[in-house]
Amino acid sequence: MKMNLETRPGVNAVTAYGAGYVEINHERFDTAVVFAPTGPVQRADIANFDALEAAHFEALLAAEPEVVLLGTGERHRFVHPRMLASLSARRIGVETMNTAAACRTYNLLMVEDRRVVALLLHD
Repeated sequence: MKMNLETRPGVNAVTAYGAGYVEINHERFDTAVVFAPTGPVQRADIANFDALEAAHFEALLAAEPEVVLLGTGERHRFVHPRMLASLSARRIGVETMNTAAACRTYNLLMVEDRRVVALLLHD
């Protein structure tokens, strides 16, 4: 699905998504990605939801987010709370949803100038 969104230069926005890919700033990614409104879009070395580890969430702390969006692929899945302990200890919110919903939610939060980090997975 293509998304129509007016953004400021230098701000990362999800411009499209579909089965097995997400497009950020019109660049297509067919791997898991991590990104915030500013800074680089990074390919994440996570094959799928079952490969997630606590260390993946701990790595997000460097971006100092107020909320983390986890796109779990085509279907909504939940992460065990112990994997999110590093974020919870710092009162950082974590929202899990399917990747399509995470793309839309990220864009809304980004436009509101929220400190959001998205970790988007594919099936």
